Order: sequence, then C-alpha cells, then structure tokens
Amino acid sequence: MKILFIGGTGTISTAISKLLITQGHDLYLLNRGKRNDVLAEGSQALVADVNDEAKVAALIKDLSFDCVVDFIAFLPEHLKRDYRLFRYKTKQFIFISSASAYQKPLSDYRVSEATPLANPYWQYSRDKIACEDYLMKLYREDGFPVTIVRPSHTYDERSVPLGVHGKKGTWQVLKRMMEGKPIIIHGDGTSLWTMTHNSDFAKGFVGLIGNIHALGEAVQITSDETLTWNQIYQCIAQTLNVPLKAVHISSDFLAAVGPYDFHGGLLGDKAVSIVFDNTKLKRLVPEFVVTKRFDQGIKDTINYVLAHPELQQPDEEFDKWCDNLIEQRERIIKEIKNNI
Repeated sequence: MKILFIGGTGTISTAISKLLITQGHDLYLLNRGKRNDVLAEGSQALVADVNDEAKVAALIKDLSFDCVVDFIAFLPEHLKRDYRLFRYKTKQFIFISSASAYQKPLSDYRVSEATPLANPYWQYSRDKIACEDYLMKLYREDGFPVTIVRPSHTYDERSVPLGVHGKKGTWQVLKRMMEGKPIIIHGDGTSLWTMTHNSDFAKGFVGLIGNIHALGEAVQITSDETLTWNQIYQCIAQTLNVPLKAVHISSDFLAAVGPYDFHGGLLGDKAVSIVFDNTKLKRLVPEFVVTKRFDQGIKDTINYVLAHPELQQPDEEFDKWCDNLIEQRERIIKEIKNNI
C-alpha cells in the first residue's frame, strides 16, 4: 500500500513507520524536515509545512494514497485543511485523537469506544472531541473514509512516562530518585492506569490501515495491562536499583498550587482510574497481541535514557518546586500533630 503520514517523528508514528517499512509498504512522510534523523529508513520525505496548503498541494499533485494519517492535527480547522487537500487523494483517512477525550469523571471505570466523550477539565481533550465530531459528520454526509484512533499513555525508549513532572520532561524525576530524594505521586497512588509501548501500539494501528471494517469507526489502542501509579513508580525505582521514596499529594492540591498543567493532565486524565476494553480492536485486528509488559519496556527505556546524555534534560525549577512542596507538607503535618 501507499501511505502518507502527516508528521512521522513522534513517539507513536516512528514505531508505526518502522513496522510499515518492514512489511514492504510505500511510506511518505510529510513534515518540515527538522527531525529527519529519526525518520524510518526506506521512507520518502515530503518536506513542507502542512499549513502551507499551496506547497503541499503541489507536492502531492501526482500522488494518491491508500491511507493518509494525520498525527499532528489538534483543531477542526487542521482537519478542514486536510479535507481540502486529501478529499480525492486517499481511500482512508486516519485521525489520531486521544483517550483523554473520554468522560470525566467516568460513570464506569471500564472504558470502551461506547464510553461518552466529555472532558470539562482539559481544553486539549475538548478540541479532540470537536475534531472527531467534524470528521464523523464528513463520513456521514460526504462519505469521507474516516477512521479515528484513540491512544492513551504511549511511550518509547526516549522518555520515561510519569504522572507528575515539569515542563522539561521526566528526567529530573529519575535524577531525584537516583539522588535519594523523595518524589511526588499524585493521589494515594492506587488509581489505575495503562502504559502502552509504542511497538505494541504499532501492531494494532497497522492492522487498521486498509481495513474496510475500520471505516467510520473510532478505535482505542492500548495495552491490556492495568497498573496502579504506585506500581509504575516502583518498577522505575527497581530498574534504577534505588528505594522508592514516595510522597503522595492529592491531584486537586497539585492542580491548585502547581505552575504546571496538572488541572488538565491530572484531573482530566491521569488521576482517573481507567481499565481499557480492547474488544473492538481485537475484532477488527484479530492478530493484535500485546507483548511488552511495562516492567520489561521501562527497563529498555531507562537503559536507553541513561546511555544518551542528550535525553537527560535537567529541570532545576521543577526540582526546587518539589523540594518546597514536600517541605511545606511536612511542616503542616508537624504543626497539626503538635496542636492535637
């Protein structure tokens, strides 16, 4: 098949690209060319800003595709542009939405594609919902061959996935662990979460490409493994061979006092217990099997990050914020105990 990715350098898209190339597909990657060093070997680069509609139209003038995938659309206007460009150019259009779009708070911790979409906590999620609504209207009224994919927390070898971290990524949390400092876990650490390795995600995604039964459908792709946040952090500490010194702070409090986006990222996503039901995906892609357990995948990730200094971005602002918050917490606990 001939496939076009808009983007192609992210956590999800790089794994899918590699798998498609090994299967012998013709893969085109449309992006600005700033991270071509991570493009899958064997893919063909179309260098342009997708927002430069005239330039993109010229690049694809003599091309048509079995599938076009937009990894970087966040607003309906992005998809209106895609519709103008690819309406007559593709047999399938896949939009990457987000599992954070699901109802918050949940009426049932078990989540399937039938779970309502509503997230009052996070504008990002509401924008994704608006994108889905726009595309499904095109499918119903114009026959535009849409498939919607909803990933949850997907990770690769370049960054350790965590719940509470600063603006510069998660390295500073690992650094705190290795230095014997306490680290912050949101809530009491017992809420349920799912981590999906990008190699597993890719297997499910590739099975949807060119799949006639996926047209007009929304499909979530996640691991079947459910973990508590305490287990997630414990796996990381064990891999680093250090004790886990956890300090639990409520998500509401973190959202109220943090200079970081904990309102959307925690209250609208990671603080909510979720167990994904992947029955629909397995019906559409019977061969889909998750093979990378989190305790295995996180070892690969941590070892890779430790071996690549360019991924170890310090965040002194976040480090000081953690120290101050933990210190204030301990002070208040002591004051309350002394006054009882």
